[in-house]
Amino acid sequence: MTTTICYFFSFLVEAVILWQYTSALFVPKLQTKTRLGFLCILYSILFVVSLYDFKWLNALLYFLVSFTFLNIGYRLKWLTAFFHSAVLTAVMAMCELAVYGIIEHFAPHFFTETAHSYNTILFAIFSKMIFFTIIYILIHFLEGRQECDQKHDRYALLLVFIPLTSVFVMLTFVAINDTYALSSALLFMMTLGAVFLLITNLFVFGLNQYNQKKNLEFTEMQLLLQKEANSAEYYEMLLSQNENQSILIHDIKKHLQSIDLLNQKREHDKISAYIGQLLLSSDLKESVRLCENELLNTILYRYKRQCDNSHISFHADIRHEAIDLISDNDLTSLFCNLLDNALEASSGIPDAFIEINARKRNGTPFIVISVINSSRINPFADPHGSLVTHKPDRRRHGFGIKSIRKTINKYHGDMEMYYSEDALTFHTIITLKQ
Repeated sequence: MTTTICYFFSFLVEAVILWQYTSALFVPKLQTKTRLGFLCILYSILFVVSLYDFKWLNALLYFLVSFTFLNIGYRLKWLTAFFHSAVLTAVMAMCELAVYGIIEHFAPHFFTETAHSYNTILFAIFSKMIFFTIIYILIHFLEGRQECDQKHDRYALLLVFIPLTSVFVMLTFVAINDTYALSSALLFMMTLGAVFLLITNLFVFGLNQYNQKKNLEFTEMQLLLQKEANSAEYYEMLLSQNENQSILIHDIKKHLQSIDLLNQKREHDKISAYIGQLLLSSDLKESVRLCENELLNTILYRYKRQCDNSHISFHADIRHEAIDLISDNDLTSLFCNLLDNALEASSGIPDAFIEINARKRNGTPFIVISVINSSRINPFADPHGSLVTHKPDRRRHGFGIKSIRKTINKYHGDMEMYYSEDALTFHTIITLKQ
């Protein structure tokens, strides 16, 4: 019975270590609940087979379980999954052999004691502690290599002293058990302390991984907010330029009068210089009126020019009363993120188009904003219906959608997205409440 409990606990710890290893290094293909259930099924099979005590079969099955979980649960090529499964299997085997050798050296009578069941538990915890320590170090260095464009938190490596200290404590437990004849109660307390020590290590590193993930998301959101603030300043500058353009057009009569005076004096060089100065003025850049709101008009015009350069048809129908309640910052955040996504999806497609509309439903407090854009790829191709990015860095996607949802929640709204296979178009429908 004790051996069965020991095996169960060992496989539980191995499952937690495998989960932390894969979650830290790879992009998931399945949802969290699905992956967790799949992992439980695989390790249940592994646990049942282990009861027959075939060591080579257990090692081979552990490799197959790791490979299957990596290959199905994460976006990996099978060769990569094979490599990491082999690494995990080799490290686990070496840890058990190393612990066996250490115990034989420091406590030669450890495995021949009458309380062998407690010693088996101590051996399992000792080996899993070292296994966990090595895997944590591997996670640190492999994550640093795979995310070379991201500043890695080197101070997290200092946490490795926690499992190293725990290993020393475990070795002390083994030496005490081998040197002195302890009562069953003390052996039970020592074993329970070792179990708590291992669980504490797992919790500490799990919380550290969770905090790192949250800090990364917070940093990305701060960068996104800073980008939106810079965009707002940019559009304010364009508004100022449009105002200067209006002033120039208003004063064009005076400029023509000045040119006429120079012409009467036959000062052709001064006339050429005067006209050249006017033509080079940034105030004479073309301007298009796409909506009544000056800021949004500037935003739409910018994306229209990008669409023209990319041979994408752009159409906007923005009713003035539909955006009155939206602040300038929220207008920038909402429409820039919507159009960024639409422009990215439509690029490189023949006869591509983007249509954006905003109107108020008559007799209701609701405002409807819709975006329709060409898209050859169904972004909901994931089996679970979640959005799939095609950006090179998959870890950094999704913040534009988060910003859109943040703005929508601010106005008590809702958003619906779907893909039309027949028309090859992606539809985004946003409803805001006044």
